[in-house]
Amino acid sequence: MSRQAILSAVLAVSATAGLSDLASAQTARSTSDVKPARNVVLVHGAFADGSGWRGVHDDLTKRGYRVTIVQNPLTSLADDVAATRRALAQQDGPTVLVGHSWGGTVITEAGVDPKVTALVYVSALSPDAGETTAQQYTGFATPPEFVLDTLPDGFGIVRPDKFKAGFAADASDADAAFLRDSQVPINMASFGTKLQNAAWRSRPSWAVIATDDKAFDQRMLQSMAKRIGASVTEVKASHAVFMTQAKVVADVVHRAAQQSAQAAR
Repeated sequence: MSRQAILSAVLAVSATAGLSDLASAQTARSTSDVKPARNVVLVHGAFADGSGWRGVHDDLTKRGYRVTIVQNPLTSLADDVAATRRALAQQDGPTVLVGHSWGGTVITEAGVDPKVTALVYVSALSPDAGETTAQQYTGFATPPEFVLDTLPDGFGIVRPDKFKAGFAADASDADAAFLRDSQVPINMASFGTKLQNAAWRSRPSWAVIATDDKAFDQRMLQSMAKRIGASVTEVKASHAVFMTQAKVVADVVHRAAQQSAQAAR
């Protein structure tokens, strides 16, 4: 082999090695650049509004998170998803999306947004694509404490004289009364709307299960969490767990932000 041929071969090997080193360095930089989400979007459920998230908001804000609270109109699944998407559009980077109760259905549909890196279900529903929220109740019995009244226009509320027992048994009388008197009716037809997306199929999920929740059969909560592969935290609380156990919920949200970033590396 001529000297020129040998020199060409050496240069080719060196160039290939250099490109390989560069690619490795770029890969290392891209994986090390994955940062935990610093944005959190909180989505309330039926018969409530965003004010119940105050404790979670304050806790996470102190930890340095930017927290946005969605005010669902509860007029339809599409309207609630649109409200959540507007909130997600305001975020400046990776976001943990959190839903309580009916809000779980909303984040399941809206959570395919590319900014969403983790989902947190707080005693929440989690239908699959092509399923309705109502289908999640099949085979399960709602505890007798949770009683709904459907109004003439098709919107539903928690029966006022059953509200504390069914929704907020571990809240103070004053807090339960405020939740009762400020409850937002939901269009009951929303529970019959099929989902187009199931974000939990492509996003890691966490679940907070309130063990004294009277809005759901405990077997139902466990079954939904198992199906979506959620990391489960149980806490002794009522359906108002998002308010009465704010620190536990905030801890899980923080954990979701940290662990979802680690998994992406």
